[in-house]
Amino acid sequence: MSSDNFVVAISADTMGNGSEELGKILVKAFIYSLTELPVPPDVLVFFNSGVHLTSNESNTIDDLKALEEKGTKMLICGTCVNYYGLQEKLAVGTISNMNEITQMMADAARLINI
Repeated sequence: MSSDNFVVAISADTMGNGSEELGKILVKAFIYSLTELPVPPDVLVFFNSGVHLTSNESNTIDDLKALEEKGTKMLICGTCVNYYGLQEKLAVGTISNMNEITQMMADAARLINI
């Protein structure tokens, strides 16, 4: 982890309120934009419907894999994965728990929460 400790928390598979279709376009663009940053986030945490973005059926997988290749750690809420039945569909990241996710967020020097 860099000394900056930059964490992005993603709690939904859409971004913003209003049109769900637009929200899906926006979250994809946001994740792509993370790949373009000079220094990518240290950690991405996914919970609630945000865990859908880590499944092999998501249109964000290529960008998430690119972030992993740049060293971004990805923590995925295990309770959420079980709730949505995604155990066999995850394409990136590591199953985690709310204790670790909370600690990552609490320790972040910079936290973006979407």
